[in-house]
Amino acid sequence: MSVRVLKPGLLTTVQDRGRHGLQHLGIVPCGAMDPVAHALANALVGNGGEEATLELTLIGPELLFEQQALVALCGAELAASADGEPLPHDRPVWLRAGTRLRTGRAARGSRAYLAIAGGIAVEPVLGSRSTYAPARFGGLHGRALRSGDELPLDPLAAELAAERYPRLAEHAARRGALRSVRWSAPSMTLPEREPIVVHAMEGRHFGLFDPAAQRAFFEATWRVTPESNRMGFRLSGPTLAAAGAGEILSGPTCLGTVQVPANGLPIALMADHQTTGGYPKIAEIAAAEVARVAQLAPGGTLRFARCTLEEALALRRAARARLEAALRALAWEYGR
Repeated sequence: MSVRVLKPGLLTTVQDRGRHGLQHLGIVPCGAMDPVAHALANALVGNGGEEATLELTLIGPELLFEQQALVALCGAELAASADGEPLPHDRPVWLRAGTRLRTGRAARGSRAYLAIAGGIAVEPVLGSRSTYAPARFGGLHGRALRSGDELPLDPLAAELAAERYPRLAEHAARRGALRSVRWSAPSMTLPEREPIVVHAMEGRHFGLFDPAAQRAFFEATWRVTPESNRMGFRLSGPTLAAAGAGEILSGPTCLGTVQVPANGLPIALMADHQTTGGYPKIAEIAAAEVARVAQLAPGGTLRFARCTLEEALALRRAARARLEAALRALAWEYGR
């Protein structure tokens, strides 16, 4: 079973949880930029956490489903329709064979995740199906989708749709040819308003920046520039002087590390971040906040709020508890 790509969208890639534990070999983690929306989309169609989804960036694709399928769209609010009927977000939706699914421009957020019951069946590379386009491996041929691509699905995808959707029948609703439910999963990462507030800890080289730069980092409103990508978000705002940095040896980088290159404008490292870097690290974004940052579109704004390691750990525990509660509720809908 496969899905035919009629239009690819701006940047549509196959992503899963990523390939972790390999940074010492120079292998970047990759994976979904918003792992929360990715996990919710999978749970909505009855998948476990390991299946791959499609990550849709700013403008989504147009797809033709050759057989029936159970799908869910989570994350950014994109205009979406199936055979002309509005496609509800954050809900499982049963599609009949021959359905043409169209997704358009994001009205809020920047990344949406399309999950399909059974998952996307591209071959894993180093334990993950995630696309790493700069090195051309993972996903579908190591690149973003193109018009004419055939996206392989689990061979049992149609049977899984026919078997799983009836479990939701008690709460089902029907609109034209679409079948869905009356309830929806919570949206956990979309910005309610901007600038969003992002908790961050002082980085390893924070003390190398002069006091004015230290204050500016936590007091300024930063804007995501159009040059941002899956590797890092470039931020515009006041120039941060690091006169005391001198020569800094390259060291390991992490998801959420904020580096300051020679031009003085920070870069927040994202899912495709490099494994090492030599720019001064002014801050580390709390892990619980990275998915929210990932939903900012170019032009989006944020402010950093200082926090301690203990506070960052508490934020992570709370975020994990909210997600696990939502995943348990969705599993319960499937009788698990």
